Amino acid sequence: MKTKVCIIGGGPSGLLLSQLLHLKGIDNILLEKHSREYVLSRIRAGVLEHGFAALMREAQCGERMDKEGEIHHGFIISHDGKQDRVDLHMYSGGNSVIVYGQTELTRDLYDARSRMNGAVIHNAEDVQPHDLMSDKPYVTYRAGDEIVRIDCEYIIGADGFHGVSRKSIPKTVLREYEKVYPFGWLGVLSRTKPVSSELIYAKHERGFALCSLRSQVLSRYYIQVPLTDKVEEWTDAAFWDELKRRLSNEVASRLITGPSIEKSIAPLRSFVAEPMRYGNLFLAGDAAHIVPPTGARGLNSAASDIYYLYHAMVDHYLKGDDSGLENYSAKALARVWKAQRFSWWMTMMLHTFPDSLDYDKQLQRIDLAYLFSSEAAQRSLAENYVGLPF
Repeated sequence: MKTKVCIIGGGPSGLLLSQLLHLKGIDNILLEKHSREYVLSRIRAGVLEHGFAALMREAQCGERMDKEGEIHHGFIISHDGKQDRVDLHMYSGGNSVIVYGQTELTRDLYDARSRMNGAVIHNAEDVQPHDLMSDKPYVTYRAGDEIVRIDCEYIIGADGFHGVSRKSIPKTVLREYEKVYPFGWLGVLSRTKPVSSELIYAKHERGFALCSLRSQVLSRYYIQVPLTDKVEEWTDAAFWDELKRRLSNEVASRLITGPSIEKSIAPLRSFVAEPMRYGNLFLAGDAAHIVPPTGARGLNSAASDIYYLYHAMVDHYLKGDDSGLENYSAKALARVWKAQRFSWWMTMMLHTFPDSLDYDKQLQRIDLAYLFSSEAAQRSLAENYVGLPF
């Protein structure tokens, strides 16, 4: 097989790039290790910054998002026995975010690729990129007992943290930065009415909690737990009891509980790999960087990579301009590190750390007190949360 761009990874990043390139007449093939059903079974974040939403519309995949997504103009931080609201709309110049589940977003992208007969190959085993430093790279994968080769001009590694793409860059070239946090998030999805129309981030001495939603009948809740905890140890009743302890009495009193549809524990990590280009291989999304979910930057950081790659490919193929490709890594990393800083700050400010000193705890209190005493501080939070310019 031959194509111009071979994309490894059928999550939202790879699908979005595939769709955008297709609309511009740029041939591409997407390879995904798992089945479509498996990809759509994964529960992930659902807060989309305004730039990501615009990119979905450009990809002709925004109709259901605009119809069913929840537009949020702010969110609440619960701390020290009170609740303070961050007005995103006011402090970001009129912008907002859309709460729309990643599963639904991925479904929309898959449906679009199917409508346009996009080349999406599932169950592609043992994917391997080759000859990355040459002008004729190629990718091989196994389909049953057959090894299939795809000749291409560029390879996009959007195959996540554990994928093959980043591992294909020599260790002498790749530099990795990582911070692992000493706790995880226990998340529960329930078919219940959300406790709040806006997200509630709760700072509590027992640990962080988050009240979020997927729709008006589907809620997503999280509590901070030690990394040693196992999901099997947490019954639904134990989860709801602990969540209530970390919320204000007023919020806890109106929390509607119910059976969990999905329950999992996700560790928290900050990670960046540099560079994001090696020869004709370009990394995107979790293949190159991961953030704690506290600041809702993970999926959105991946979208910014796709924005830069999409425009770089269009400039290359339609205008003969290679500056976007040449500058991709530096441009993408500049925004990635800003998202890293914001996510790290939100995580440090709102979580309970097992080894923190009284000094550290007091600084957390002061940080929150300053945030809600300063319009400049709230403006900084808001502009990062709704999304910095591409």
